[in-house]
Amino acid sequence: MLEDRMAAASPSPWPTAYPEGYAVVDVETTGLSRDDRIVSAAVYQLDARGEVQDHWYTLVNPQRDPGPVWIHGLTREVLADAPLFPEIVGELSARLADRVLVAHNAVFDWSMIAREYARARATPPVRQRLCTIVLSKELGLPLPNHKLESLAAHYGVAQERAHHALDDARVLAETFRPSLRSAAATGLRLPLLACQPLTEWAEGSAATGGSYAGIGRQRSYSSGSWRPSRKRPACPYPNPGRYEPGEQLMQGMRVAFSGDTSVDRELLEDRAVAAGLHVATSVSRLTSVLVTNDPGSPTSKVVKARAYGTPVIDEAAFMQLLQHVVPAKPSASG
Repeated sequence: MLEDRMAAASPSPWPTAYPEGYAVVDVETTGLSRDDRIVSAAVYQLDARGEVQDHWYTLVNPQRDPGPVWIHGLTREVLADAPLFPEIVGELSARLADRVLVAHNAVFDWSMIAREYARARATPPVRQRLCTIVLSKELGLPLPNHKLESLAAHYGVAQERAHHALDDARVLAETFRPSLRSAAATGLRLPLLACQPLTEWAEGSAATGGSYAGIGRQRSYSSGSWRPSRKRPACPYPNPGRYEPGEQLMQGMRVAFSGDTSVDRELLEDRAVAAGLHVATSVSRLTSVLVTNDPGSPTSKVVKARAYGTPVIDEAAFMQLLQHVVPAKPSASG
């Protein structure tokens, strides 16, 4: 009986399926688009139970205007002698290797890092990521919003320098630890997503000089990029209407995406377009299906999908359906 009481009083065993280590990451950037660059990066290495093992921080010369200096505080002068991204790849990779990348709004940090690695013709050594926004939702934390400062306030973590990569990474590491332990105590399955390197993307115009490693530190930013922006051609097929759960997708269907995805969003959209689907930037009554890994999210797209009765599927289901898209029906005039 005594042994039974002791067993009941002991904490739950740590889930064996949980990762063996984490790399809590924050990056500051020149902006939010796919052509923007990283200006600073920080990594806190945590062990399997969220204890800090090491931390690292670096500035990065973006080879262009530093962007919103009033946010990150990094001027052109401060960044002039900072290393280029290819010069920090080795150190960054050593801190990411064999760990789950953890970030607040992880799709953004991962996308920026993946693009920088692709520019440097290198492969990031990380295979999974975890978004602390999604984790806080899974845990049902009573937060007024999903800002890092709200998560910090919930756990009583002092934020000293907001939008400084090292301090943001520290705050995130200190808030992730109790979140991880809460998840472990309840046996929650961690919301891990795959990190797909951007090996399918090619460099763009010759305006970049072809090799980022060979560009001088003082060279100004060019509008040409390794994957320039382009307007998608109009979908050539008529919209056949809504997707019926359990059926197949048909060419011409309007598909919208919301939230974090394992496959980079633009690659996912490219594959949808190649299959003959219409990629919509918003949800309307004409939207055939919404793809999201977080159907409980209060984003405007999810809310509208609920209101319109638009079918919602997750990324894995969409990728399966994408392999067998039904050809569009011949037009009546044909």
